Amino acid sequence: MSKFARIIGTGSYLPPGIVSNDDLSKTINTSDEWITTRTGIKQRHKVDKETTCDLAEIASKNALDMAGIDAKDLDLIILATTTPDKIFPATATMLQNAIGASCPAFDIQSVCAGFIFALTTAEQYIKTGMAKNVLVVGSETMSRIVDWKDRSTAILFGDGAGAVVLSGSEETGILHSSLFSDGSYVSSLQVNNNYINETGFIEMSGNEVFKIAVSRLSSLAEETLKKANMSSDDLDWMVPHQANIRIISAVAKRIKTPMSKVIVTLENQGNTSAASIPLALDTAIRDGRIKKGDNLLMEGIGGGFSWGGVLAQL
Repeated sequence: MSKFARIIGTGSYLPPGIVSNDDLSKTINTSDEWITTRTGIKQRHKVDKETTCDLAEIASKNALDMAGIDAKDLDLIILATTTPDKIFPATATMLQNAIGASCPAFDIQSVCAGFIFALTTAEQYIKTGMAKNVLVVGSETMSRIVDWKDRSTAILFGDGAGAVVLSGSEETGILHSSLFSDGSYVSSLQVNNNYINETGFIEMSGNEVFKIAVSRLSSLAEETLKKANMSSDDLDWMVPHQANIRIISAVAKRIKTPMSKVIVTLENQGNTSAASIPLALDTAIRDGRIKKGDNLLMEGIGGGFSWGGVLAQL
C-alpha cells in the first residue's frame, strides 16, 4: 500500500465555441459590464456537436501524456459529471474505451463538487492498495441544461473538461480531504425536471447560493488547514471551484489568503461545474505558477448541496 496518493499529471480541454457577454446581451436583458461586475465572467466555452466524453478524452490524454503513463497502465477511471452523455452506460466507460484503457470505470455526480468527491474516492483506492494509477476527470456540457433565456443562469455556465492522474507514492501528495452534503437545500440550486426523461433546466436562488457557498467553503478551508496542522500562511495556492469571483474573493478574505495566491480562470471559462477545479489546476501548472512542492487547497460546492476540499502537495 502506498503512503500517499500523488498528482503526477494534469490535462484540460475547452471546446472552441465561445459565447461572450456581448453575445448574451443580444438575446437577454444584460450587458458585459453587468455580468463582469457581478460574476467576474467575460466569456464561456460552448460545445457544438462535442459530447461530454469527447471533452474528457482530450483532457485525459493530455494528463496521461504529462504523467508519462499509458492508458493501459490505469487501474481505475472516475469521471465526475453532471451532464452525462447517456442515462446509461456511465460516460466513464465510454471514456475508458475511447482512450484504450481496460480498467474499471464509473461516474460520480456531485455537481460542482464532483471533482473533489472523485479525487477523494480515488485517494481511498490508492491508500488501501486497490489501485496504483487512477485517472480522475471532471467533464461537463452544462450548456445543454442551461435555459439561455434565463439571465440568472445563462451568464454563468460553460463547457469544458479537466483531468488528473493520481498515483501511489511514498512522496507527499494528498494531505487531507473532507466531504459534506446537505440535501435540505435542493430547491436552491437544481435542474427543475420531475422525472428522468423530462426536460429540465438549471434554476438557482442566487443570493441563497452565495451565502451558503461562502459560509461552507470558508469553514471547510479553516477546518482542513487546522486538521493538517497548517495555517493559510503555509498555503502556496488556493484552487477553488470557479463559480463566481465574489464567492472566491469572500472565502479568500475569510481565511486571510491574498488573491495573488488564488488561481482564477472563470473570466474566460465561466462555471464549468465539475471541470472547473482541474481546468484551473492544469492552467496554473502549465503556465508555471504552480510548481512541484507547492501546497494547494482545492475546494468546491455544488447543488445538493455537496461540498468538499482537498489539501495536497504537488
